[in-house]
Amino acid sequence: MWKGRFKEETAALLQRYSESVSFDWRLWRHDIEGSIAHSAALEKAGLLTGAERESIVQGLREIGAEIEAGKFPFRQELEDIHMNIESELTRRIGSAGGKLHTARSRNDQVALDLRLYLREECGQIVGLLRGLQRALVGFGRRSGQTVIPGYTHLQRAQPVYFVHHLLAYVEMLERDAGRVADCRSRMNVCPLGSGAIAGSTIVLDRELVAGLLGFDGVTQNSMDAVSDRDFAVELLSALALVAVHLSRLSEDVILWASSEFQFVTIGDAFTTGSSLMPQKKNPDVAELTRGKAGRVIGSLMSLLTTLKGLPMTYNRDMQEDKEPVFDAVDTVKAALEIFAAMVEEMSVRSDACARAVSDPNLLATDLADELVNRGVPFRSAHEVVGRAVALCGERGCELTGLSVADYQRLSPAFGDDVLSVLDLERSMAARKSIGAPAPGNVAAQLERWETRLSEA
Repeated sequence: MWKGRFKEETAALLQRYSESVSFDWRLWRHDIEGSIAHSAALEKAGLLTGAERESIVQGLREIGAEIEAGKFPFRQELEDIHMNIESELTRRIGSAGGKLHTARSRNDQVALDLRLYLREECGQIVGLLRGLQRALVGFGRRSGQTVIPGYTHLQRAQPVYFVHHLLAYVEMLERDAGRVADCRSRMNVCPLGSGAIAGSTIVLDRELVAGLLGFDGVTQNSMDAVSDRDFAVELLSALALVAVHLSRLSEDVILWASSEFQFVTIGDAFTTGSSLMPQKKNPDVAELTRGKAGRVIGSLMSLLTTLKGLPMTYNRDMQEDKEPVFDAVDTVKAALEIFAAMVEEMSVRSDACARAVSDPNLLATDLADELVNRGVPFRSAHEVVGRAVALCGERGCELTGLSVADYQRLSPAFGDDVLSVLDLERSMAARKSIGAPAPGNVAAQLERWETRLSEA
């Protein structure tokens, strides 16, 4: 493609070092789509005849069919997917193929292809996020009225419905879906026509191309269009958050499935055993997902680091954008898919949950709230209940093991019905503020998400 300027062939060592077709081949569909739209603009400008454009479109579609069938021979010496397709097209149809690159550079071509690819992937990722949300909501419905300890600092804190815990992740995933959709809207502008850096003296109808490709508009600065990948960074940032949320959910699942917790059972199809210990049932899906979160975060850091010191405009460093982008997209999609499938096969162990939530200390804050309702300042109430817990430690009993007289010695504000405060059902019913896990609140939120996700 640059033989007019150079007298020697590119060294085979450099060809191997600089090629990208081994990974950017996956842009083939988007490259062909962009070229077909570009040919329409060339025809409108009078640079292609109708017959030439028809020949180009037919040739590109034939090449696409061969790539899809796995029969297309990619050539390393042609560097990338763009030149592999263009070279083969020209070989097949002759001079008309050589006209296709008029008023176009690989710089704006790859910027176009990457936007088209990521735009498509955004839709798939949102769909997979919805799938995991549905799986979590379904699991929540199956869990019924099961209550578990909620944890802070991995210490038992206050009781919550199991479904309330699951719906916390549904909320996180909803924000993730919003971020992915939001960055899709910003990437949906067409860079084609920006050329290598400064457009072209051959003026084409960029709005025509944008319309044919389903873009909302065209980029307004040719230098910006070819030199930035902020749209890819933005998506990787969103995917890194998805990965973090999946990692946190994974940690909960790993704990819940342990012998110490026994809150859930993971289906055999989504666990593995040990090569040595026959009793083992390992939560590998959750562990792998937790591990892969670091990989996605690393992809984001890789792309940011590649871009941070680049002068305007395009630099060959930017070839390094694709592998982290492709890997992050693939990793998150795979994790979402398998996690949803695993959750659909999970079951809650209500007996173990009931044992865990029978701990009266989970209702210590309820005792403090009872004193507040009787006019005691919260800090004083907090201290009183802290002394009650300490007294239990000395006696080797639980909060339910103290007598009414014990409580009234700690604070005369306690009434004769103080022990009724230490009732789980009463406690759950009292948590009525917006977002809290009272039975009515949780039921309403579960129904809201079921309705919303059925319409998504």
